[in-house]
Amino acid sequence: MGIDIAQKALAAGHFVVATGRNADRTLKAIGPHDNLLTVGLDVTDPKAAASAAQAAMDRIGRIDVLVNNAGNFQAGYFEEISDAEFRAQMETNFFGPLNVTRAILPIMRKQGGGQVITVTSTAALTGQEFCAAYAASKFAVEGWLESLRFDVAPYGISVMAVEPGYFRAELLVEGSSTIWPELSIEDYAERTAQTINALKGMNGQQGGDPEKLAAALVTLSDSGELPHRFVAGADAMAAVEGNLKTIQSQIDAQHALSASLAFDAPA
Repeated sequence: MGIDIAQKALAAGHFVVATGRNADRTLKAIGPHDNLLTVGLDVTDPKAAASAAQAAMDRIGRIDVLVNNAGNFQAGYFEEISDAEFRAQMETNFFGPLNVTRAILPIMRKQGGGQVITVTSTAALTGQEFCAAYAASKFAVEGWLESLRFDVAPYGISVMAVEPGYFRAELLVEGSSTIWPELSIEDYAERTAQTINALKGMNGQQGGDPEKLAAALVTLSDSGELPHRFVAGADAMAAVEGNLKTIQSQIDAQHALSASLAFDAPA
């Protein structure tokens, strides 16, 4: 998806600083362009994030849009995900965007504006089976962005979370972005095998077109009026709308009990 975003931004006339663990591989994937700079970046390394930001400033002198898109999928039922795997998921999907954004915000504040666009997931708004670590990391990103927008709005910086559904990207590619659970517990064995087979079968069959999503993000960015959220894809909208209805029904069902919890007025 990051490749598509870079290519669509270049096609729209923007200068792009594209990052990846291997700068040469990133350049090869996107294709050479006069307005493209590729920089090596491990998002879990704050020093690398600072170096990437400085490289962008050295080349173009300002940063108007930051797109946080790096991430992976630690699949599995909670008890089968080791502590190390769970922490690694948070390091990449949660602390990774924090590291990069922390390196960019001082630049945006100094120049008097900018945009922070962060790709999360439908799993950031509604939990799913086999997604305990992944959903936790994405929910954390949503909470951070929900508050960050208030912090930076006075400096002309806008914040948008992007919650895609299933897109035909590399998230479900084994050995690339998907990590199967390290532990094995007999009670979960049959369900784990069935779910892994189902996810493998989905790869390459997802309904969302990443090129169209990339074009939509460039359009939203260029509009100058970022929504706080962009729920991307018909499946994402259906999932979020269904979850909102469920939450509302839970509020309604316990409304009287919840409303009764205030201190009684003095006699």
